[in-house]
Amino acid sequence: MSKPVILDDVEFKPSQNCLNGQDWNWSSYTYTDEVIPANYYESSLAPWITFSALEKDLTCDVVVVGAGLLGASAALHLAERGLDVVLVDKDRVGSAASGRNGGQLTPGLARWEAEDMIHHLSHEDAKQLWQFTSVEAMQLIDDISAKYELNLARSYGHITAAVHPGHVLSLTKGADARTFLGESNTKIVGKHELFDYVKSETYHGGLIDDLGGQIHPLALNRGLVHGFLHNGGTVYENTAVTSISEQSDCTIVETAHGTIKARQAVVMAVHHASFELLEEKPNTTIPFFTYVGVTKPLDINLGEILPKSYPVYDTQLQIDYYRGVSKNRLLFGGQGTGSCWSPEKTSEYLLGRISRVFPQVESTAFDFVWSGMTDLTVNGAVDSRKTEAKAPVYAVHGWSGHGVAQTVRIGKAIADDVFSENKDYDRLTQIEHRNIPLGRIFAPVAIPLAKCMYSAQIALQPGKMISF
Repeated sequence: MSKPVILDDVEFKPSQNCLNGQDWNWSSYTYTDEVIPANYYESSLAPWITFSALEKDLTCDVVVVGAGLLGASAALHLAERGLDVVLVDKDRVGSAASGRNGGQLTPGLARWEAEDMIHHLSHEDAKQLWQFTSVEAMQLIDDISAKYELNLARSYGHITAAVHPGHVLSLTKGADARTFLGESNTKIVGKHELFDYVKSETYHGGLIDDLGGQIHPLALNRGLVHGFLHNGGTVYENTAVTSISEQSDCTIVETAHGTIKARQAVVMAVHHASFELLEEKPNTTIPFFTYVGVTKPLDINLGEILPKSYPVYDTQLQIDYYRGVSKNRLLFGGQGTGSCWSPEKTSEYLLGRISRVFPQVESTAFDFVWSGMTDLTVNGAVDSRKTEAKAPVYAVHGWSGHGVAQTVRIGKAIADDVFSENKDYDRLTQIEHRNIPLGRIFAPVAIPLAKCMYSAQIALQPGKMISF
């Protein structure tokens, strides 16, 4: 059965996933050194199907490289329209960032929010892009869930909590910008009203967003692939792409044990290998690591700290984000580092942050902690590309840790573009990005330097909102 099934509680078990690069999983359950434990998301889902590796040559309409949220969405929407689509992943479906993130649904194009769009685009273009990355992105997930009858642990409502009184003004400007662009699902609240949502003295007010929310990201990823299979799609796991070459009549995707000829398009839905495989190589992103933990069941009811069950981001430089999950557990994440931390250092940091935000939570410990890798652009928006070949290559990078809903929506935009239905994807490609020479190599140095620079700015202007 390909439909994802969310369990009543976690099952501690070895992971079936391969981990990218320096990613790691830690679990409170003791395994042998050779066993990689499943993270919270994998542990809270029933066992799922596996797909064989590609070991033959194929010809199809579209090849999608990377079976995360972007790739699975593009593959689904192409297959729904009758194309012959092959989806390949070098590891397993959802084993990278798409199945390892915080699961919070927030509007915007990575770190480009409504104010950024107004600043960089015409009013009409900004309005269309904001609707695309907010209302349309959230609605698309709901439509897919309803169409394929998926349980994705989807809930509504989201909070951005201000750690400084001056940040409330910045959030107010952001809410005003959203209204200016025709979307008004937000309200600004002061310290006392926010306390009705978040029982923490840390915050001075915040933005309540009824459009955003939370979801089980790995269930969403598997649900998209379920829909893809339902429409006749083909998936190959453990199939790394070694090269992509554009020919006069097709585009060739080479793997270790098979060649795939794409008649209409190739979608590069990964960030770890894009710059090695694309012939056009302006390096516009820097990779960084982020971290998530899920506690053991708390010693107090979740309702005593999050009465309305809204997930939360805060506005500090190194953001905290958290939400309640199954069986009275708290998912808590944050940080962004150029070099990967150890499980021990990560646990110490995240437990310290929980104690700071919720001192009333005593004697807590983690059942799961894991790392994840993403990438960011200089301007904060995603970098979307399309080549000029007969069977063009589409590629999207630079999610900055924000993009669960937007990846799904952009996957549909790619499918629309293959059929020349609208200008949604073309609009994304018009956003200008700065080249970062050797940025992917020097990330372990560049990330700490950037954080030091931002910290100095905050020290001089503590009311200025800068989040990393």
